[in-house]
Amino acid sequence: MVYRTSVLDGLDVSVLQSRLQQMQLALLDLQSGAKVEVASYAQGDGSRTVSYSKANISDLTAAILTLQTQIDRLSGAACVNRRRPMRPFFGGHF
Repeated sequence: MVYRTSVLDGLDVSVLQSRLQQMQLALLDLQSGAKVEVASYAQGDGSRTVSYSKANISDLTAAILTLQTQIDRLSGAACVNRRRPMRPFFGGHF
């Protein structure tokens, strides 16, 4: 039986790295305001203008972190976010 660790399993590292770079550039564009969309509409008491981004920055950030984790896993990089296993301690004084 095969256990999958990520929805990105099966993709080549070079594909992941290319997509990661595109997503990071898109995030920078969103954060700098380069990708902000503006919509204007009329309402009974006057006109309104709303600004929004096409992608949710937090979702994009999470996707970037997922890609980075998968690339690290495939390239054998050490995982820096893992904790050591807990070891129970019974009795005695500290």
